[in-house]
Amino acid sequence: MNPRVALYTAVDEVLTRHEVDVEAARLTPRESIRLPAKLQYLWRHPSRRLLYATVSRAGPRVVSDFNQVLTFAISSEGRLSQVGEPRVLPRRAVHLCTDPRGRYLINAHNFPNSGVTIHRLDEEGLPGEPVDQDSELDFGCYPHQVRVTPSGKTLLIVDRGNKPDGVKPEDPGALRSFEIEGGRLSPGQVIAPRGGFGFGPRHVDFHPLRPWLYASDERFNRLHLFRMSGEAIETQPAFSLSTLADPTAARPRQIAGPIHVHPSGRVVYVANRADHTVEVEGVKVFAGGENNLAVFAIDPQTGEPRLIQHADTWSFHVRTFSCDPSGRLLVAASIKPLADRQDGGIEVVPAALTVFRILEDGQLDFVAKQGVETAEGRLQYWSGLVSID
Repeated sequence: MNPRVALYTAVDEVLTRHEVDVEAARLTPRESIRLPAKLQYLWRHPSRRLLYATVSRAGPRVVSDFNQVLTFAISSEGRLSQVGEPRVLPRRAVHLCTDPRGRYLINAHNFPNSGVTIHRLDEEGLPGEPVDQDSELDFGCYPHQVRVTPSGKTLLIVDRGNKPDGVKPEDPGALRSFEIEGGRLSPGQVIAPRGGFGFGPRHVDFHPLRPWLYASDERFNRLHLFRMSGEAIETQPAFSLSTLADPTAARPRQIAGPIHVHPSGRVVYVANRADHTVEVEGVKVFAGGENNLAVFAIDPQTGEPRLIQHADTWSFHVRTFSCDPSGRLLVAASIKPLADRQDGGIEVVPAALTVFRILEDGQLDFVAKQGVETAEGRLQYWSGLVSID
């Protein structure tokens, strides 16, 4: 039996549930709820029908005086109702997750300084007080994702680093592991090929069957495969290749985005994002670049990814996308509208949800694109297909 799913999307602080018909590949917007601040990320408890939401009044590189993590119960229809008390966070969290057993809720912070906040979850799945951590732990210069390995023993920080900016040199990137015991962290590995220079990982995902970790490299538009042995991650990628259809024509602000391994483990998807503009007759117009989903077949013996498709999202800057748990549907969400040259004129392309069927070989078959209202500079910052069973 295939699990039922709902799609949740957020435009700033407004979180909307969409009813999902996987067979028909159809999304139907339902009710919306207003959060106390802009949604940053959502994560479902691994066994309970609970959804955790991190919110903040800030965005990237903007200090916030209001940061919380909220807990929502998921009804049989997918409706959300807040349960328990919000937990205050010390600063904006860019990403959150739980461990596979649902013992801890973990938030990653990257501005104004990097860090991790860990709350133990009680028997009902509600977060308690944060666990004190060693102040000397090094989480890098720009944590962009936090994950826990499938064993639940190791926490992994994906430290993106930063491109050089004027006289400021490049901040190298890294994958940073920490042993997690009783909610407390102790240092593990630092995986930083070439010292982390020329390495800018944004997100990772784990293969469901084999000890393979796939990483999207935001700053250099690459896909890396790192093999694992137990909790140890090899220090160099076994394979590394471009995510772009034409790497030689990369424009400014061409960056790789989220990454997801198909539930079957047969393919891995990476988003390519571009939103650089030039001014045309007083209007900022898209200046070119790739906005697509790169599809890679995975060799079942070696883990080697092989590019088999670039699926156009027909939108700009897909920040989030997700597969349904049955592996039959993929939905990509772009964050904002952008003017583009079309049919000899200039037309504003709205933010959107792009729906694809996933074919037998993992390639994507475009079904539909639904425009999303993002007035007055608001952003469709998060989306996700979530099991409601």
